[in-house]
Amino acid sequence: MKKHWDNPIEHVMPAHIRVPASVRIGNVTIAPATVLAPMAGVTDTVFRRFIRNASVFSSNPEHGSVDDSITNQQSGCGLIMTEFTSADGLSKMRESKRRRYLTFYDDEHPIAAQLFGSNPETLAEAARIVEDTGFDLVDLNLGCPAKRVVSCNGGSGLLRDLPLIGTIFRAVRAAVRIPFTVKFRLGWNDNHIVCVPLARLAEDSGLNAVALHARTREQGYAGQARWEHIAEVKAAVRIPVIGNGDVRTPEDACALIARTGCDAVMIGRAAPANPWIFRQIVQYTATGRYDVPTGQDRYRMIRTYFEMLVEEANPEASGKMKQFASWFTHGVPGGSALRKSIYESRTPAAILDAVDRFFSGEAPAVQADSKSVPETFATL
Repeated sequence: MKKHWDNPIEHVMPAHIRVPASVRIGNVTIAPATVLAPMAGVTDTVFRRFIRNASVFSSNPEHGSVDDSITNQQSGCGLIMTEFTSADGLSKMRESKRRRYLTFYDDEHPIAAQLFGSNPETLAEAARIVEDTGFDLVDLNLGCPAKRVVSCNGGSGLLRDLPLIGTIFRAVRAAVRIPFTVKFRLGWNDNHIVCVPLARLAEDSGLNAVALHARTREQGYAGQARWEHIAEVKAAVRIPVIGNGDVRTPEDACALIARTGCDAVMIGRAAPANPWIFRQIVQYTATGRYDVPTGQDRYRMIRTYFEMLVEEANPEASGKMKQFASWFTHGVPGGSALRKSIYESRTPAAILDAVDRFFSGEAPAVQADSKSVPETFATL
């Protein structure tokens, strides 16, 4: 997944438009109406809980240390989602191994598990496992553009076969009682845009909501997300529509609502680069302004996530730290030197030491402020 955007558009606050306070998906209330997108290799339980606590990584005296009692609503993120999980793998693996892929904590509710696959019966069985594990919602991935997924007719590969999608919808819907949703792209390419008929098929099959990433499979993450198609889907169905694509700032979130009328906003790439974005959307919606973190806030954020990985006894802690270094140090003055130190470190302890040393001498800090158009995040 690309970490940067192609020629991002800067939006201003639309008059009288706010991100909705809540949206109802089946019997689950999502409040506020913001969703952390499922991202492979990113949205494991550590990152999900990290995002839930991002509102407290601030020098604001009102904010304390990480608090497990903080709810999704207080953090500003109404719904969190797992990484996508193979339905084939889930149905075959032992229960003990399933827990590794479907681990979540009580304070993560409401939470959705996302599945991918192409066999209706297998997906139905995997959805039952998800429901029995205690997830609040189950989601079907029809958006992943990765070749290894598409080659198995999973993810966005299924966009070329609406009849099969319909069969999958009906099989999964019959298998579970919890809300069932789908995330998809516009279509395979510009000559095969299927988002509107697919959304109608989802509604007719009893799904409770749809999420549209407004790019084709062929686009991947390049170019601009075409929000006009989200508006078309919203006009075509009565179930909630979640808009996704190029939401980098609170201004973008409000602009997406204004231009499409969608019921909720899903945020992907912006979350690892700016974990405060959900809280900022809440602030911006309420006041037209939001807090911009200081350099010390970013230090606390980086160190907290790395410590969480270590405390979780994550066997891939060092790799995860290096993976996220490029996200977390984006926008940090002198961040390239910190990234170099992290990449050259061999152990989690050495990585934490590199972070401490970098910020102890501190690179120039971003001053705490509240702005309606914060230039600090213009390149995030």
